[in-house]
Amino acid sequence: MKFLPTLLCLLLTFNTRLTAQTGIEIPSMAHCDVMVRNFMNRHDIEGASFALATEGRVVYNRAFGTADLANTEATLPHQLFRIASISKPITSMATMKLIQDGRLNLSDRAFGPNGLLRNHPILSQANVTDTRINNITVNHLLHHEAGWNRNIDCFPNPASPYPWTRRGCDPIGAPLHVNAVNGIPGPLTESDMIYFLLEKGLNHAPGTVYAYSNIGYLVLGEIIETITGMEYDAFVQSELLDPLGICDMHIAGNTLSEKREREVEYNGGGFTVPAADGSGEIVPWEYGGLAVDLMDAHGGWIASARDLLRLLHAVDGFASKPDFLNAATVAEMTRPGTQANWYAKGWSVNTAGHWWHTGSLDGTATVLVRTSGEKTWAFLLNDGPTRNWNQFWTEFDNLPWDCMRFTETFPQHDLSAVPLVNSTELQAEAIDGTSIRLSWTAGDGDRRLVVARADENEVGGFPIDGTGYTANAEFGRGSDLGGGTFAVYENAGDNVVVTGLTPGTRYHFRVFELNKNATTGRQSLYKLCGNEGLTTDALVSSRRILAESAYSIYPTLTDDVVHIKLTRGLGAVDYQLIGTAGSTALQGQLFGGELELSLRHLPAGVYLLRLRTAGGAVATRKVVRR
Repeated sequence: MKFLPTLLCLLLTFNTRLTAQTGIEIPSMAHCDVMVRNFMNRHDIEGASFALATEGRVVYNRAFGTADLANTEATLPHQLFRIASISKPITSMATMKLIQDGRLNLSDRAFGPNGLLRNHPILSQANVTDTRINNITVNHLLHHEAGWNRNIDCFPNPASPYPWTRRGCDPIGAPLHVNAVNGIPGPLTESDMIYFLLEKGLNHAPGTVYAYSNIGYLVLGEIIETITGMEYDAFVQSELLDPLGICDMHIAGNTLSEKREREVEYNGGGFTVPAADGSGEIVPWEYGGLAVDLMDAHGGWIASARDLLRLLHAVDGFASKPDFLNAATVAEMTRPGTQANWYAKGWSVNTAGHWWHTGSLDGTATVLVRTSGEKTWAFLLNDGPTRNWNQFWTEFDNLPWDCMRFTETFPQHDLSAVPLVNSTELQAEAIDGTSIRLSWTAGDGDRRLVVARADENEVGGFPIDGTGYTANAEFGRGSDLGGGTFAVYENAGDNVVVTGLTPGTRYHFRVFELNKNATTGRQSLYKLCGNEGLTTDALVSSRRILAESAYSIYPTLTDDVVHIKLTRGLGAVDYQLIGTAGSTALQGQLFGGELELSLRHLPAGVYLLRLRTAGGAVATRKVVRR
């Protein structure tokens, strides 16, 4: 990471690939768009997401290129990327939170008769012959000083189907070899990876050598689980992410079929290998060749660029946003180890006061940075370099610095000011064969957008920040967000009656909170997650429709009154006048003949007048009070 930004010439080169940008346009930072497009062209990068903040405010949040392997879908800023080793700062934050809360100490030992993992159901069974392992502390693990060195061969195997495992000793990259050595059939666990190195022994005495170690951070994940009694990712979600309103960070899946909602697809280097699950299937390295889910605490997370900044701003030591780590804990987290003055606890650091971490997997390259000048950024790619490796990483590092250098004025808005809490308790009640009443408990946004889709298991499109949508309670008449997902409501209420539905058809509904205020720069910012549990399927009833010849309703456009006339003897008929917000304005029963309903006391607007006979036949008509 650089001490000072360097000048990068702004060359308006001709774009040879699809690198059109999406997200809220920032005119004063248009040169940053050009830099990203040119960088992607030079290095054949498919897709990117880049968010940059100053003083805790996300001022730039743009995406580029394509998000899918078919190169047909534009990347969007709200999409999720594998972040690889940026997961290590997250594990460090969780560890330091436990230390701050008095539940863990840096001097605590991981293994041995007095170690934190002494009763671990798998690790305690390892045949540990190198007793130096019992001296490994939490501090050693955080600083990559535990004593394992992945660059020293432990599985030289010229015939290995994994080209990258013919030398070295990182079991993360050799799951089938670990299976064979451990004598464990089937898919591995994180503990199996650690078990492999426990039985192998150390390369150095703990605390004597810095050697970057993925396994060390897996051990920290096991310690977090042992202390808290929670799964590693569940603890991170509960203690770090939930208080910040972040609900769109997850541990990645391994295969394309396990892709998360709104996750990009990864363009690997073309390697195919035997599947990590031991099935014998030949798969792409990036999709099934690596057990990404087992990398959880060292490299398994997926996230959006904006959410990474929201998390970083909660530990950055600046006053612009509240931190969940106090000043002393932040100082400890970023203090270099004894064996490497460039690496602290989960962060690369330098004397200029900058912190950062990079990440790399096949099909993934990432960087997360916090500068001493209160600038932060996250830059995520769904592709990686296939040539000019050193040049790629140098330019990847330089680009955000140059983006800032050429920015004369940063916007005052904060594009991270999304609602913290989404709506809950979505309920759907069929009114008749063509209408459904939706109601929900509102979240903390300024407004909410409700969308609907027919005949599918989920919504097909998501709202995009900076975009306003025209909602219409009559299905299919509002804005189409993509894939036949229509906006049916956009307001500050908690219910709506959706009309124009087809009898016998199943519909899928979803509610998104949004903020649009001075802080957001009057841009609509949507919360897309946290509402998965309140997506509601509702089958529109195919109940019998009352024949039009049996009644008449007039006038349907009125100032004062509306008449209901039964033209045939139907017995008792219930009537209900429903506002488009879902509330009942009038109701009663009609016994033949004609009834005059007064609307004088009601506000102007659109209403639904529903008739229901004792036999269950239903009729609905729209009535407008001017």
